[in-house]
Amino acid sequence: MTYKGLSVTAELHEYLLSRSTPPDEITADLIAETRAVLPGDAVMQVAPEQAAFLRLLTGLIGVRNAVEVGTFTGLSSLSIARGLADGGRLTCFDISEEFTGIARRYWKRAGVDDRVELRIGPAAERLRELPAEPHLDLVFIDADKGGYPSYWNELVPRVRPGGVLLVDNVLWSGEVVDPRDENGRAVAAFNDVARDDDRVELVILPIADGLTMARRR
Repeated sequence: MTYKGLSVTAELHEYLLSRSTPPDEITADLIAETRAVLPGDAVMQVAPEQAAFLRLLTGLIGVRNAVEVGTFTGLSSLSIARGLADGGRLTCFDISEEFTGIARRYWKRAGVDDRVELRIGPAAERLRELPAEPHLDLVFIDADKGGYPSYWNELVPRVRPGGVLLVDNVLWSGEVVDPRDENGRAVAAFNDVARDDDRVELVILPIADGLTMARRR
């Protein structure tokens, strides 16, 4: 198969950001605060172009019921919440009161805190609190990599036909080709699980660290 693509250099990445709709003040402040207050953990924040993609996609497919696994300081949840249809709801699952405390402030500042419910605790357990029937329009998974298969298997049955699941970091800095650490091996194994799941059709998009986009059959 002939490869048709290109490597995204730092200069090209800067170009694509500069030719996309720029982050508004609230988004820019959240990105800046996360990098300043949590410099060692800021890598867990989704990339600015992912945030824009999440908001755009949420609006395009008219999402009313969404779930996020792994909220961190809230950039992805802020983006999804802003894209929700009128009356839409986002349920977030995370284990950190500290990190999500920042998220709560920005949800309130953006006026979307009434659309977001945060549930603290192990997601593999708390996801079972959701209704079992297919009702979700959008799912975004961006948490501990070893937990991906569990989150996937809890959520796929709860996504309506035509609904979308997004999974972050599925290229793991390119190391999925030849995994060298525990997270790389976990991501590579999950990618095989998702590919072989006949409940969905999917594509891996080379956005940031790789984003799986799956549609529920």
